[in-house]
Amino acid sequence: MDHLQQIAQRLKGLREAMDVTVEAMAEMCEVDTATYAMMERGEHDIAMSTLQRIATKCGVELPALLFGDEPRMSSYFITRRGQGALVERSSAYSYRSLAAGFAGRRADPFIVTVHPLAAGAPLPAETTHAGQEFNIVLEGSMELHIGGRIAELATGDSIYFNAELGHRVVATGGKPVKFLAIIF
Repeated sequence: MDHLQQIAQRLKGLREAMDVTVEAMAEMCEVDTATYAMMERGEHDIAMSTLQRIATKCGVELPALLFGDEPRMSSYFITRRGQGALVERSSAYSYRSLAAGFAGRRADPFIVTVHPLAAGAPLPAETTHAGQEFNIVLEGSMELHIGGRIAELATGDSIYFNAELGHRVVATGGKPVKFLAIIF
């Protein structure tokens, strides 16, 4: 079963455990009922911001939705190079959680890889979520479209921003971009 299907099953299980209707859960997710129903069936990509919103509003840890495991560590949690729970939202985006096993996190750090768009492909949809976000480019270059502006970032550049503004990343230079994203 692919990762999207697994998340969809956990999402449905959470809704049923909370004894909430599809309509109420859609409202909580800030999406229309039809879109939520498709998300729950694994027929619609679920943005990381939507999953974070659900986790926050439902009082569960984000890794419980992403990976099916509740965090266990409370002193420290080590993620070795190249390790960490992987979430591939689409063929263009992948997220590697660096703290999925730490309980009660105040931030969610991810290594994010974004592949360049194919010629003529539309821009990815903007995302929003509560809080703030910090990104530092580890490899490659990117455009961060945020609040109607475009910030160009190359290896070593960083940005801290209000994540409630619509934002999206586009890899530039014809190569994938890899960056550390910390969501607060």
